[in-house]
Amino acid sequence: MKAVFLDWGTMGPGLNVDGLRALLPELVIHDVTEDEQVAERIRDAEFVLANKIRLSDALLEASPELRFIGLTATGTDNVDLAAAERHGIAVCNIRAYCTQSVAEHVFGCLLSLTHSLESYVGDVRNGAWQTSDDFCLLSHPVRELSGMTLGIVGYGELGQGVAKIAGAFGMRVLVAARPGTEPGGERVSFDELLQSADVISLHCPLTDATRGLFGKDEFARMKHDAILINTARGGLVDSAALVAALQQGEIGAAAIDVLPKEPPRDGDPLLDYVGRNLLVTPHIAWATNEARQAAIDELSANIASFQEGGDRSRVV
Repeated sequence: MKAVFLDWGTMGPGLNVDGLRALLPELVIHDVTEDEQVAERIRDAEFVLANKIRLSDALLEASPELRFIGLTATGTDNVDLAAAERHGIAVCNIRAYCTQSVAEHVFGCLLSLTHSLESYVGDVRNGAWQTSDDFCLLSHPVRELSGMTLGIVGYGELGQGVAKIAGAFGMRVLVAARPGTEPGGERVSFDELLQSADVISLHCPLTDATRGLFGKDEFARMKHDAILINTARGGLVDSAALVAALQQGEIGAAAIDVLPKEPPRDGDPLLDYVGRNLLVTPHIAWATNEARQAAIDELSANIASFQEGGDRSRVV
């Protein structure tokens, strides 16, 4: 059975593919597949594996042998699911493979910002400590997480993983109510979360209801020293509004791992911002060695299930 992995390069180096090859002996792996190459590479394939490659109705219709699409991501917005169902093609995603990786990234960024690590490293490199009158240099604020309130928007696998670690730090956790639902129980209104949280961490999907969720009005309602962390989707945050909020002191800091367009070849306002109260990383929160291997192992398990007539992690 012919099988192809279209964008293996997105998974990074050092991964074991023995399990995949045992299930799909004819697997052809491409590091990169350009848009104009997709149709040719999947035309006769029964199994198509991908991370971010877009698979449209036209591409699926032109691939009559295709039986299975396996994604190495939780999001499925790059696949026309309605078309896949119409053509009788199974689509499986992967879940809960990078929870620890994302949660550690969130708190790595948070500790860096609350302890002013980048600023202190800069002071040492610039010779400020060497010329200090005292044994230590206290030129930037250092804040403990204990006692802070963490607001979480999106309380699925990742949000719950972050909340668990927050508890170990002694943080109070607030969870935003889902759009269109009433607050209650452990969930508070979005407006209450904006006004009460010292830190807000985003873990919700990008939908019509959440696009541009954080803009000028939302930043104005946040605490002046609040920290925003986005490891979810770039489109949740208005980049220009965030830059303005950081410059004007409406919020204290931000850590951004995702942008509306990736890679940001056409630029983004956040890339031009100069200030140590902003951390921008290139979509790596999910990408520990362990998480990336777990993604491949989950993909293999989905393929094995499909071959045996099962529906593990099947979305269509």
